[in-house]
Amino acid sequence: MKRLFAYLIIGAMVLGVLAGWGLNQFLSPEQAKAAAGNLNLVTDIFLRLIKMIIAPLVFTTLVAGIAHMEDAASVGRIGVKTMVWFIGASVVSLLLGLVMVQLLHPGSGMHLPEATAAATAASTDAFSLHGFITHLVPTSIFDAMAKNEILQIVVFSVFVGTAVASLDDKAPAVLHLVEQAASIMLKVTEFVMKLAPFAIFAALASTIATQGLEMLATYAKFVLGFYGSMATLWLLLFLAGAVVLGKRVIPLFREIRTPALLAFSTASSEAAYPRILDSLPKVGVRRRIVSFVLPLGYSFNLDGSMLYCTFATMFIMQAHGVHLSLHQQIFMLLLLMVTSKGIAGVPRASLVVIMATLTYFGLPEAWIAIVLGVDHLLDMGRSATNVVGNSVAAAVVAKWEGELDPIPEAEEEPA
Repeated sequence: MKRLFAYLIIGAMVLGVLAGWGLNQFLSPEQAKAAAGNLNLVTDIFLRLIKMIIAPLVFTTLVAGIAHMEDAASVGRIGVKTMVWFIGASVVSLLLGLVMVQLLHPGSGMHLPEATAAATAASTDAFSLHGFITHLVPTSIFDAMAKNEILQIVVFSVFVGTAVASLDDKAPAVLHLVEQAASIMLKVTEFVMKLAPFAIFAALASTIATQGLEMLATYAKFVLGFYGSMATLWLLLFLAGAVVLGKRVIPLFREIRTPALLAFSTASSEAAYPRILDSLPKVGVRRRIVSFVLPLGYSFNLDGSMLYCTFATMFIMQAHGVHLSLHQQIFMLLLLMVTSKGIAGVPRASLVVIMATLTYFGLPEAWIAIVLGVDHLLDMGRSATNVVGNSVAAAVVAKWEGELDPIPEAEEEPA
């Protein structure tokens, strides 16, 4: 069934591209736009279903996972190890984006026309350090769940799970209820994921129908350079995983192929969250580690998004002939290191972070428009990279904690 699902996803991607190309070629622009709107309905429903289950899934699995830990000191120890990996991965991702864009110079010689001020109206107000820190703590858990504020749900869940773990009897009735709720949500997730191939087909067909395959040629150097940089990051993640995990890194990457494909096809890391939660225990990562690390990763460890922030920011500056000194580039990395930590759950938040960076250096926000045409295509890649980065992080933390179980023989065989 796992192999069949992967084939269905790949088939949906191919058919989606072909269908989108057909709509783009044989319909008028207005008709293609209308067809794309109808196709988007399928994708929107699927993503709404995913968002529907994210909050209860994160809360129940995280509370249950923390409650089974020995004490609050155990939670703190795992949290510190998790954040050490996240910060290291963030620095590598940002530096790699900066180095690769300097080597490839994808924006040099483009001579693109200056963008219009109406290109985007996203706000950068929430991306200050003060705004990020105060945003960590929810004023109401119900409001946080209603808005799918993952980081706020994590903070509340850590308090609840730690409180349960610190009780002498561990509140067995409450713990049993939470575990049963988690099992129910995982079953609901299984039902929702069956719709993934339809959403993938619709998402790709809609994009190609309105923008055509020509968009790839116009920004070929930028797109290929970014995907080449991401491939390098994947290799670094694989090597880092191999150093810590040894040969286990191979079945790990084999197991996360489907979640990565799902995230790539829908351009949504959230869409892959339930599938990763189900996949990692199959390669020996205990569920309580997965339930703790993944929600934090979705807020603090968006490797693909951070690589994109540096790569795209420098690309925009190159396209407009702007040059930054070395100390300005270093400060830009520090600025992105802070602002990128608040982008989880914000639609197209990487663009907002880039806008904030442009504004800081006194450059027009409207310059962001030159990457909007291919942003969805690039979002597909960075979403898949976020999935890979968080999966490796969970396995590494489990290894450091001695929480890796032997892989069942059935899981060691190629999928």
